[in-house]
Formats: sequence, C-alpha cells, structure tokens
Amino acid sequence: MREKQGLMIRKRSIAIAGHRTSISLEDAFWQAAQDIAAARGMTLPALVAEIDSTRAPEVNLSSAIRVAVLDWYRLGAASR
Repeated sequence: MREKQGLMIRKRSIAIAGHRTSISLEDAFWQAAQDIAAARGMTLPALVAEIDSTRAPEVNLSSAIRVAVLDWYRLGAASR
C-alpha cells in the first residue's frame, strides 16, 4: 500500500517571499523535497522559494518542484 500512498496528491500552503501559495504534489514528491531540504540544511519553504526563483514564468511551480526532485536524484545516481 505504500506505493499507493505515495501517489496521493496533497495540497500545502507555503509562504514564498511573504506571500502564501498553495502547491499540490504527490506525497512521494513532498517527502523527497523534505529530504532534499534536510540534506541541504534548509527548510522546505526555503527550498520551494529557491525553485520558484529559478523557474521560467510559464512553468507551473508544482511541475518545477517535481523536476527539481528528479534532477536531485538523477545527479545523485550519476555520482554513484
């Protein structure tokens, strides 16, 4: 059942640059983003703000977070 739980979409409200925004992601991506933030010594909102500041205006924030998570794990796998 863990796999199905990872597919559940959760909406969270996070403050970015003083403004609250709602972001919908699958549980697995929320957990991965939290793990990345912890590994980098930052909070989840700080990681989301960093991703937000580097994405193109036409790119959806949820999609940008998913791609950032994917990139993080791809780079880790490539270094092994």
